[in-house]
Amino acid sequence: MSERVKLPNGYKPAKRERYMNPKQLEYFRQKLLGWREELLEESQHTIDQMREAARDVSDDAERASRETEISFELRTRDRYRKLLNKIGEALKRIDDESYGFCDETGEPIGIERLEARPIATLCLEAQERRERLEHNYTDRR
Repeated sequence: MSERVKLPNGYKPAKRERYMNPKQLEYFRQKLLGWREELLEESQHTIDQMREAARDVSDDAERASRETEISFELRTRDRYRKLLNKIGEALKRIDDESYGFCDETGEPIGIERLEARPIATLCLEAQERRERLEHNYTDRR
């Protein structure tokens, strides 16, 4: 398990630091925990809206409209569920100190990529290679 450190206000990982040092791991832990909290709050808001919408249906046209909205909200919640699972996996990787390293190559994923996508498990090259393979596979179908 990684060492927990107190981050200075406004801390951002820097290239001059040792990659995935305790400060960087704590920075990304906090970033992931914050993202998880936002998703959970949005999910609860969605549930509340769906309950309210179910009570306010007066005619068939409105019912159809509400069903479309609910269907959209359920797809959004499913995306959130998948993201929450990936956030949980990333937090486990922080704890075992494998976070920030490519699952395929073992190379650093990079601070910039993790800032943009904190749940990334592949370095850019491995991700591009995977996408090319998937693209080639779908083209052959």
